[in-house]
Amino acid sequence: MYNSRATELPTDVRIEYPFASNLLEVRDGVQMHYLDEGTGPVVVMLHGNPTWSFYYRNLVHTLVAKGYRCIVPDHVGCGLSDKPEDYDYTLDQRIQDVELLVDRLGVQRFSLVVHDWGGAIGCGLAGRRPDAVEKIVILNTAAFVSKRIPLRIASIKIPFIGEAVIRGLNGFAGPAAIMSVKSPLTETVKSGMLWPYRSWADRVAVWNFVKDIPLRKGHRSYATLVEVESNLAKLADKPIQIVWGGKDFCFNMHFYKRWSEIFPKAEQQLFPKHGHYILEDGGESVMTTIVDFLSR
Repeated sequence: MYNSRATELPTDVRIEYPFASNLLEVRDGVQMHYLDEGTGPVVVMLHGNPTWSFYYRNLVHTLVAKGYRCIVPDHVGCGLSDKPEDYDYTLDQRIQDVELLVDRLGVQRFSLVVHDWGGAIGCGLAGRRPDAVEKIVILNTAAFVSKRIPLRIASIKIPFIGEAVIRGLNGFAGPAAIMSVKSPLTETVKSGMLWPYRSWADRVAVWNFVKDIPLRKGHRSYATLVEVESNLAKLADKPIQIVWGGKDFCFNMHFYKRWSEIFPKAEQQLFPKHGHYILEDGGESVMTTIVDFLSR
């Protein structure tokens, strides 16, 4: 379903993000926004928190020019998707949403590029249908159980206080636009990153992503994450590339080493001076690395 939600963006942001909008009803009238650009082999790109499909804009341009079809959803509550207050903001639902998108578009084979929460969501998708996966690019993320979490994030998981900080004071998306890069974002790019998260209501998913980090067995998404981790073995023989920013304050070198243990055959590309938003810090050099891998 075509829609013009992207035309609502500020003019300078729209120039950075000149794509057509598409919508998919995922459940109960809730619409998920996604990009579907280009023709050729399919690459599904999954963002994390608090980004949206805007994060992949330059990679989309590059891959479309190289003859790929890029499918990039905004998870429900993020980007240009609907932001319902009462959605099931859990890891399992996130995986189901992307499964539905892939099925509705009739995609039989695809490669993945995953970042941040997109790692658990994308690897969850891949583990449930490994025969459909061609290649995987892993960007500063995790898809396995870990109790390692920065104190600044752990402190805002606290109910009521965390929600007030994240939704009321913009104490997650706002700082992320500064802390996640080593080279400051331009004002236009920073505006693009933050535009979908301008109010309490807009930041419902930003809070729920933090709330959904499963650190204990009793957590609502812990069993799903265990399933995602166990299914990684089904992907071990796939061509996998790990592209990592070594200055990430959240997904630090511990996570990079863990991925190297899980996928010892993976191609590893460490960029020691780049931060969490590696596609922003790394620019052309990182995109060339990814495109070369996908094109082989």
